Amino acid sequence: NSAEELPNLLAQAQNEAGAAFSSADVYLEKYIGAPRHIEFQLLADEHGHVEILGERECSIQRRHQKLLEESPSPALRSEVRERVMTKLRDAMAAIGYSNAGTVEFLMDEKGDLYFIEVNARIQVEHPITEMVTGVDLVKAQIRIAAGEKLADILGGPIERRGHAIECRINAENPDNFQPSPGRITGFNLPGGIGIRVDTHAHQDGVIPSYYDSLVAKLIAHGRDRDEAIQRMKRALDLFVVEGIHTSIPLHKRILNEPDFINGTYDTNFIKRWMP
Repeated sequence: NSAEELPNLLAQAQNEAGAAFSSADVYLEKYIGAPRHIEFQLLADEHGHVEILGERECSIQRRHQKLLEESPSPALRSEVRERVMTKLRDAMAAIGYSNAGTVEFLMDEKGDLYFIEVNARIQVEHPITEMVTGVDLVKAQIRIAAGEKLADILGGPIERRGHAIECRINAENPDNFQPSPGRITGFNLPGGIGIRVDTHAHQDGVIPSYYDSLVAKLIAHGRDRDEAIQRMKRALDLFVVEGIHTSIPLHKRILNEPDFINGTYDTNFIKRWMP
């Protein structure tokens, strides 16, 4: 909408808010047509110390549910990364935050970040940060809760090495996303250098229809992004789950898409070529 229409639209929104909530207060949010979802992992102890462990790229999503994540982001500029990490370190120390946590942002087409929320907990995609930093985040949470200092927990400065990718293997039909609960009749996990699998599943195990469809998290780490992609492709080829449908074929397709290979994707990636 043009700037000339803004006053009328604002008045209309205020009237609607006043009628619905007895308050005409409204606020404006920046519209981002092709956003990327960037989140920063942090650890903070009870003694005022905060460490930021870098960011994760979480833009491969369907209906705002993440399907694939990677660290570091292939699109975040280094100067933005360092500036945001410094500000987050100061902000979390100022509010007295303690625990693991994730600060989430949308990144616009110019590469600028806009704050969404803080998740005061561990995240599903935390393994890629663990693979890049070598820090056991769950163990760190426990030690923080026990009152230990961050310096003792981390043992020195954080060094981020290489690149990591996580694929969420869900019990869903990869073509239409229909849930696929049932009994697993065959189950073979991939392995090898740089490969990690987090799962509760096993052969003859049952995936119920009542809970989250996540079957496993497949993580690949390499010295750079290309090596991580190649290792993930091989691991997906070796990952066998029989008896139910899974998202493994979908992840194979994602990793072969030019927008993903080039690192130029955004949160509209899936809906551009999937129903």
